[in-house]
Amino acid sequence: MSKFFDFRKSLFKRPAAAALQYDPLKPEPPQVLAVGRGATAQEILRVAHEHGIPLFEDAALVEALARLDLSDYIPRELYAVVAEVLAYVYRVDAAARERR
Repeated sequence: MSKFFDFRKSLFKRPAAAALQYDPLKPEPPQVLAVGRGATAQEILRVAHEHGIPLFEDAALVEALARLDLSDYIPRELYAVVAEVLAYVYRVDAAARERR
């Protein structure tokens, strides 16, 4: 019995991550800083953890961000879901400030 390697299945089992930059004091929408799978995703997560940046898990959003070029601003179609991410980050930051 032969086994075939399904590249698509192995690709989507690898961890994926993306990083956004956003300055609420500026008029620009969030911008893609990094996106990757496997070792690149692990590095993105390591740097985020090292700098105390909150993480938000959303596989569909990562897949959408992976289609953008680095330094692209997010398109209007992603505003609602990224707004959820930003609300989460603000809540986590506020909770961290209260604990200090």
